[in-house]
Amino acid sequence: MADSYDLIVIGAGPGGYVAAIRAAQLGMKTAIVEREHMAGICSNWGCIPTKALLRTAEVYSHMQHASTYGLKATAYDIDLPAVVKRSRDIAGQMNNGVQFLMRKNKVDTIWGEATITKPGEIRVEPTKKPPMQPQWPGPKNALGPGTYSAKNIIIATGARPRVLPGIEPDGDRVWTYFEAMKPAELPKSLLIMGSGAIGIEFASFYRAMGTEVTVIELLPQILPVEDAEIAAHVRKRLEKRGIRILTDAKVNKVEKTASGVTATVELKDGKTEALAGDRLISAVGVVCNTEGLGLEKLGVELNRGAIKIDALGKTNVAGIWAIGDVAGPPMLAHKAEHEAVVTVEAIAGLHPHGLDKMKVPGCTYCDPQIASVGLTEAKAREAGREIKVGRFPFVGNGKAIALSEPEGLVKTIFDAKTGELLGAHMVGAEVTELIQGFVVAMNLETTEEELMHTIFPHPTLSETMKESVLDAYGRALNI
Repeated sequence: MADSYDLIVIGAGPGGYVAAIRAAQLGMKTAIVEREHMAGICSNWGCIPTKALLRTAEVYSHMQHASTYGLKATAYDIDLPAVVKRSRDIAGQMNNGVQFLMRKNKVDTIWGEATITKPGEIRVEPTKKPPMQPQWPGPKNALGPGTYSAKNIIIATGARPRVLPGIEPDGDRVWTYFEAMKPAELPKSLLIMGSGAIGIEFASFYRAMGTEVTVIELLPQILPVEDAEIAAHVRKRLEKRGIRILTDAKVNKVEKTASGVTATVELKDGKTEALAGDRLISAVGVVCNTEGLGLEKLGVELNRGAIKIDALGKTNVAGIWAIGDVAGPPMLAHKAEHEAVVTVEAIAGLHPHGLDKMKVPGCTYCDPQIASVGLTEAKAREAGREIKVGRFPFVGNGKAIALSEPEGLVKTIFDAKTGELLGAHMVGAEVTELIQGFVVAMNLETTEEELMHTIFPHPTLSETMKESVLDAYGRALNI
C-alpha cells in the first residue's frame, strides 16, 4: 500500500530527519511528518540562526577594537534589518537543505499534524499554525492529511519555550527566543530571565550590539549545568562587558508599561527591586511537545513531562520510539542526532550501543565561548571519586596571545587511581571547536598518559588542552 511504511518519523528536526535518512540508508521505506518547518527549531529558530547573529556580534566587536590589531576602522554601524535578514536567510537555506536530503534519500514527507491512533498507525490532520512561529512553505511534493501505517513510529517532536504564569510572552514587550531573533529595533535596555545557554547567548549578542542587559537567575550560579569555576570565570567576563547579573533572584511580577516592562525581583536578602527595561526575554527552559500525539490513550509513559525511553529510544509501548528533546535532557541537537542513529539501528536489529549521556558535549556560543563534557569537579567529588584536577589559562598559550584572546581556561578532571578522563570544561576563544578532542578521548577510554603522549600542533589553542592534562599531574610546561 502507498500509505504503508516500515518507519514513520513524527517531527523533522535534527533528530527526526537524521532518523529518516539512516532508515532510508538501511533500506526501510520511510516517511517523515512535519507540521511547521523542515529542519526543526534548531535550524529555523535555534542553533544555526542564533550563531549567525552571534557571528555578526563578534565581527562588530572586532571592528570596535580594530586598533588592537593595528588597524584603523573609522566608520562602522549596525544595519539591523540586514543582520536579521542574514540570520533568517541562513535558516531558510537550512530548511531547503533538509527538504533536499529527504528527496535525495527517497523519504516521503507528510505535511500536517500527526496523532498516533494505535501502535502502527497515525492520522495526519492539516497544520494549525502555532502562535509566534511563522511557517516556511511546506515541500511542494509533500503528502497531505490522511491515515498512514508503519511497523515502527519514532516521535521526534522536540520542545518549546516554557511559559511562566503571569509572565506570558506577548510578542511585543515579553519575548521568547522567537521574537529575540528578529527584533524590529534594538532595545536600549533588556531584561533576561534565565542564565542557561539561551539566556546567556542572547545577553552576549544584545550587549555586543549596544543594549544595556540585566540577567536574572533563580539559582546561585549562572550557567547552572556548568562547572562552578568555569561559570565564575564567565560571570566575571560578562560583567566586565557591562552585563548586570543577579543570582539567587526571583522574578515575582512583570508589568507592562508605556515604554516597556518593569520586573519586580526578589533578591537573596529578601529585599525587592523594580527593574525597568524596554523588553524582557523569558529563557527559563523548555517544555516537551507531547500534546496531541495520542500518548495518554496509548499508555505511553512520561517522566517529568518527557517521554520515558530506554538507552535505545524504546518506550513502554511496542513499536513506538522517541528521540531528542521530547525524550528529555540533555536537550541538544547533536544528542538528538545520535539518538536517531542508535534508535533506527536498534529497529533494524543492528544491536547499537546505547547513548551515554556523560559523553554528550555541551556548548554555549556567547563571548566568551563555553564547552564541556562529562563530570564537573563538584559532581565527581559527590560521586566519591578521588580525582586529579588540571588547569591551564589561555594567557600561557602563544596562539591565544596572537589572537588577542588571552582570557580563557581549560580544566580537566581525572580519576586519580585509573587515569580515566572524567570531565573537561573550557571557556575562551573557539572552545566549542576544541571540546571534541576531549569527547573523542573519553569515547576511546583514553588515559592521562595517552593524552600526554599525544602531539598537539603548535601554535594552536589546542595546546591548552594538553597543558591542562599535564597540570593535573604536576607537569605543566608553560605556566
